[in-house]
Amino acid sequence: MAQQNTATEFDAVIAHCRTLFLKKTKDYGTAWRILRPSSITDQIFIKAQRIRTLEEKKISKVGEGVLPEYIGIINYCVMAMVQLELPENAPLELDPSDTERFYDEKIAEVKDLLFAKNHDYGEAWRDMRVSSITDLILMKVLRVKQIEDNQGQTLVSEGIKANYQDMINYSVFALIKLSL
Repeated sequence: MAQQNTATEFDAVIAHCRTLFLKKTKDYGTAWRILRPSSITDQIFIKAQRIRTLEEKKISKVGEGVLPEYIGIINYCVMAMVQLELPENAPLELDPSDTERFYDEKIAEVKDLLFAKNHDYGEAWRDMRVSSITDLILMKVLRVKQIEDNQGQTLVSEGIKANYQDMINYSVFALIKLSL
């Protein structure tokens, strides 16, 4: 029962994120392709840090709450995973249908990971505080930054892509808990 509910909730959150991503692609094209993966990681860091600041201060001076920031984390993580897999000679401007297909492929991989982990962890995320989810995202971002600083080399740790996938899932969990 909980698995089906999680699938429905995941799909609803991602549908919202995907719609925004595709609308922005129509507005801006794939200008994000100019960003190096490390720059995308820094954008994710900024969003996660803003969420933590808003959680602690409880006031937003620019009028936007945490929901758009979690959505941004999801979409930037998708961008980062696409950037990691595209060849260096890929065009900066991607065809809209390719962009949509890449988005859907990355999210399908993330969803598969979510259900594999949910099986093992028993949906423990449902009992977590949103602030703890934010902290886990920040930790994952710092891990990615360290791996990037080490030119992608790890001794025993999962790679960059796995951390981006986890950040997407944590952001989905937060959005579910905050009832996006």
